[in-house]
Amino acid sequence: MSTVLLRQVPVSSPVHRLWAGTKMIGAFLISVLLMFLPSWPILGIMIVFLILVGALARLPLGTLPRLPWWFWGLIGLGALINLPVGGQAVLRYVQVVVFGFILVAASLLIAWTTPMSDIAPALAKLGAPLRRLRVPVDELAVVVALTLRGLPLLLEEIRVLRAARRLRPKPPLLQRTTDPIIDILTAAMAVSTRRAGELGEAITARGGTGRLTASSAFPGRKDAVALLVVVAVCVGSVAAELLVF
Repeated sequence: MSTVLLRQVPVSSPVHRLWAGTKMIGAFLISVLLMFLPSWPILGIMIVFLILVGALARLPLGTLPRLPWWFWGLIGLGALINLPVGGQAVLRYVQVVVFGFILVAASLLIAWTTPMSDIAPALAKLGAPLRRLRVPVDELAVVVALTLRGLPLLLEEIRVLRAARRLRPKPPLLQRTTDPIIDILTAAMAVSTRRAGELGEAITARGGTGRLTASSAFPGRKDAVALLVVVAVCVGSVAAELLVF
């Protein structure tokens, strides 16, 4: 499950054909709106909007992650902790949880509909004005791109290490000298160091990190239409908030 969260779903849709920067701007506008007005009408409109975007992207239902039971248990535990304070506290807690789910869903929609190779060039183009302030835009874009590419590999390595450890015979309880979690994390760090060295050599052989931020893709008319739709949804949700209250 975790290894496909940050990978593009190979289907063809209008959302997939949008420029990566357009999707990031749209997610940014939604996050800013929810940061200042996280009310229930706006949350509801954003949930419906993201569902419609997912349907337009033709994402199969199997794309959605199946969260473990303990995750929902922790959310329920948080509600129980707020229960003695009052119903308003529980309602506010649920509101914060929904707010977090919306932000995560918007981020995952970008990952599911965008090749990872398009993220760094889009970030470099969006951050171009910051170069006048001597901000290392290209370096930051490369860091983000390599992180997005390396995280699924790291999760897969941890899964393989856990599976390999389960196959080993378990020593008696009194003879255990180390924590299994520490062993897995140590092995994961060793593997990550080796992979980082190999990745650095491959990048150097292919011309350096400048190739990661170089792209000929630019926003087009469909991107302008998509941003207008996002702005219209944000403005409409604010209008709905004002009408309700």
